[in-house]
Amino acid sequence: MSTVHKQIRIEAPIDRVWETIMDPNRFGDWVTIHRGVNNVASDPRSKGATMDQSMHMRGLNFKVHWTLTDVDAPKFAEWSGRGPAHAVARIKYKLTPNGDGATDFEYTNEFHVPGGRLGGMATQVIVGAASDREAQNSLQKLKTLLERG
Repeated sequence: MSTVHKQIRIEAPIDRVWETIMDPNRFGDWVTIHRGVNNVASDPRSKGATMDQSMHMRGLNFKVHWTLTDVDAPKFAEWSGRGPAHAVARIKYKLTPNGDGATDFEYTNEFHVPGGRLGGMATQVIVGAASDREAQNSLQKLKTLLERG
């Protein structure tokens, strides 16, 4: 399993950050590997909501079917995903207001490719540091988007 964990302070209120990160129609505004979303549940912010996301990374296009498995608005969301070749992922968003109108955002992405050690080695070769870099770039893009107004 590979894990990416990033944190960023965004000079915007927690409700505004929450509304942006939980709106599938806004993913293209800040998620660098996002290419599209479809089959979005009628209420994508409620527990059990599902969607299919198309992404692109290191020259590869792939789709992930996401289910919102846990939510405590506007502080926490956890998505469980199923991707190609039985890959599984879990994304967690944790938001904390820091008292001066800003929000601390913790992003965690855990992903597992089947195949034991060989699958783990393949993940490192295919993904390498790219997922860490893309997570950082996405959070920076979100920060810029929300701080710009």
